[in-house]
Amino acid sequence: MKMKLSIIMTAYNEPSTIGGAIEAFVNQKIPVSYELIASAPDEETASVIKKYAEKYKQVRYFKDPGKGKMLALNMLLKNVKGEIIVFSDGDVYVSNDSIHEILKAFEDEKIGCVSGRVVSIDSRDTMFGYWAYLLTYAGAHAERLKRNKKGKYFTATGYLFGVRNGIFKGFDRNIPEDAIIPFIALKKGYKLKYLPKAIVYVKYPENMKEWVSQKKRVAKAYENLKKVDFDGDRVPKMKSFLREVIIGPKVLLYPRNLKEFYWAFLLFPARLYIWLMGFYETYFTEKKHSDAWKRVESTK
Repeated sequence: MKMKLSIIMTAYNEPSTIGGAIEAFVNQKIPVSYELIASAPDEETASVIKKYAEKYKQVRYFKDPGKGKMLALNMLLKNVKGEIIVFSDGDVYVSNDSIHEILKAFEDEKIGCVSGRVVSIDSRDTMFGYWAYLLTYAGAHAERLKRNKKGKYFTATGYLFGVRNGIFKGFDRNIPEDAIIPFIALKKGYKLKYLPKAIVYVKYPENMKEWVSQKKRVAKAYENLKKVDFDGDRVPKMKSFLREVIIGPKVLLYPRNLKEFYWAFLLFPARLYIWLMGFYETYFTEKKHSDAWKRVESTK
């Protein structure tokens, strides 16, 4: 295997998690030449990255100007050397064989973009933990499996996905990178692949305020995506309120007891509120989604 690999990791005020995120990559047996470029705007996180850069020759620190993740990614793309680029975050950690699965997929020259699988580390014994389970397993995982089997477009997960270098040079800072990059890959004649064995472990918000803030930010980003086209084609909708209405009843297949049924029912009005607020703030206020860093305390 002769391909070169670049791993890009973005972080913001995550000194307690960035070390584990880096170790999850460098401790793998990666059979190709690779670099891991980790960026952060704050000195606390940067100092941790620099310590790993001293310990591992593959690790490099990149100074993020602190104006948002998309800006950092656009800047980082100009500094990568790999034929394959893998994106991840500084507050998650990947499975031991995740890079092996990604590299194996890219041995097929027709594959342009791959997505890992998100697994929540939150307990199902709490409402927010159960919601995380439903949205990642019954929602994202099941939907990506179905679309992958049919050869259709699907969004990748920004927590862990890979793309061939050169498919794109940069992207609009106000739209989700894990939605537009797979679309561009398809439009350029490549195929997508979902990798259920390339797992990324994620912690989600533990309180309503942070849950609403995080989900609303995503909803507004997808409203911005509606305005984007590529050679006259719009990005297919994988995330929208209408789609959630259609697939919503399926979440009632997963509860194991009355408590989980109750939490599942509560998710419907909560998601309705998210999409309504995202729509309202995008089209009727000045609170449109824009590229900016925002820390979610309970996920650290």
